[in-house]
Amino acid sequence: MNLPNLTLADFLPLLPAIIMVVAACVLLLSEVFLSATASRGYQAVLTVVAAVASGAVAVGLMFEPPQEVFLGFGVLDPFSSFLTLVVSVGLGLAALSAVGFLRKRGAERGEFYALMLFASAGMSLLAMSSEFITIFVNIEVLSIATYALTAYLRRGTRPSEAGFKYFILGAFSSAILLYGTALLYGATGTTKLNDMAGPLQQALSTTPALVYVGAVLIAAGFAFKVAAVPFHMWTPDVYEGAPTPVTALMSAGVKAAAFASLVRVFVTVGKDMNSQLPLMLFATLALLTMIAGNLMAIPQRNVKRMLAYSSIAHAGYLLLGVAALFVVAPGESFRLLSASSLSGGTPLDVARSDALRGILYYLLAYTFSATGAFAMVSALERREDEEKGTAWDLERFAGLAQRRPGWAFAMAAFMLSLGGIPPTVGFMSKLLIFQAAIDVGLVGLTVVAVLSSAAGAYYYLRVVVYMFMHPVPEGAQPLERHWGTEAALVISTVAVVLLGILPGHVTDWLAQAGTLFGR
Repeated sequence: MNLPNLTLADFLPLLPAIIMVVAACVLLLSEVFLSATASRGYQAVLTVVAAVASGAVAVGLMFEPPQEVFLGFGVLDPFSSFLTLVVSVGLGLAALSAVGFLRKRGAERGEFYALMLFASAGMSLLAMSSEFITIFVNIEVLSIATYALTAYLRRGTRPSEAGFKYFILGAFSSAILLYGTALLYGATGTTKLNDMAGPLQQALSTTPALVYVGAVLIAAGFAFKVAAVPFHMWTPDVYEGAPTPVTALMSAGVKAAAFASLVRVFVTVGKDMNSQLPLMLFATLALLTMIAGNLMAIPQRNVKRMLAYSSIAHAGYLLLGVAALFVVAPGESFRLLSASSLSGGTPLDVARSDALRGILYYLLAYTFSATGAFAMVSALERREDEEKGTAWDLERFAGLAQRRPGWAFAMAAFMLSLGGIPPTVGFMSKLLIFQAAIDVGLVGLTVVAVLSSAAGAYYYLRVVVYMFMHPVPEGAQPLERHWGTEAALVISTVAVVLLGILPGHVTDWLAQAGTLFGR
């Protein structure tokens, strides 16, 4: 095979990931050539600068015409660029909240931020991958980095236990995904998503079992990454045991990248297919995940575990949007979503496009809300209470409005947003997905989602009640303040409120950016 010569223009779509990797290498080299004292001051700053630069480049790339990159192994389109922006936001906020967290423990080293950057680079590349081997490699890049980050704090047993569980179950899910990929390769003879749809349609008539089993295994592998029921078992223990800034990055960045790849795989491979398998599969996962996530979160008094279970429920709402993408009119085949096709599309095509837009907006909303909430948890926890398991008790939020009114207001905004209560961005993002699901005909599933969301509001509002209506506990320790945590809280709070009040600016931007998905 004759390989074409690569130019600098060919590397432009990879520039966000390149920025992250270069920054990570600089951080690692600084540990070698600079003293710990000299390098400590700029590590978080460099990480945040890299995140901002990557996000800015991603915004510019959103307006580039959709194109294949690197011999068809990736796709540059507004879908992947927007998800890179979401990952960059999560990286920047997690890095800011990590500054005070690490300094309180004397664990601020360059490799922590370097691992965050490597993981985020893997997330960015995963969002644009359009070939199964490339997808698997990028999943492993982000997974290995997050395994190490989870077990980064070697003091005590919780981080090591969380890292070990995450590694074992993550390796198992990767094996499932790889086996599903092998089955689809056996049925089609290719690993490129854009070349797989036609052969897959033929394979459905000759070897349907091979296709169905492969698709289910691939969905199961992605379901683990997004913490969907019944592949959620790792989530509460890993989220609780990992350093809180790492939990923030996992809950936002990993979820965004995994959903991006899941949608790209099934939407691209499923074009022109008449199978109802994706719709039934994702509707079932959404139903189980929404209900189970909220039911398991309600009795939790450990706020970190509560947020872990709530992240499962949010995966369910996102899966509802994914299911809406695969609803087609009777007798019609599934079609890719693009601006050109939607200009003369049917109402169902428009509703499916709204579902995709809702997924993107929801991921952005959840990133600000979840990373902000975990930043607050990080600010309140004390190192000496972590091994005892009391560092994240609900009682730590009691009377916070009297001690730190600004912090209490910020946490209230995050809780209202995660609960889908107006006028926050969480309400608007849920509204977009629920409306799109109704428009495509998933009325029953949407009713369950609304009831599930109403039940979830209970445990979010309970935190607000503790902050504003409970007295300060006797013997409460002084609350330490740090510029990184304060910055993360301010940025997240402003975004949660403004994007809730003015959602049209972002949703219109998504609609006008050109092709929403695919080439």
